[in-house]
Amino acid sequence: MAFNFEEEIFHKYWRVIKLARTPTRDEFTKIALVAAAGILIIGLIGFLVYVMMLPVSR
Repeated sequence: MAFNFEEEIFHKYWRVIKLARTPTRDEFTKIALVAAAGILIIGLIGFLVYVMMLPVSR
């Protein structure tokens, strides 16, 4: 029974791997821009919290 379960999971993973493809340059650029914007927004929020906490800690 355990072998059948592992084989079934392997087939599901293999199906996903067969469907996967390399993104086009346009897709990659859009994903990179969205990720960079997210990192910048999170960093800006962290910096603003830090600046607001400076007077409190003194």
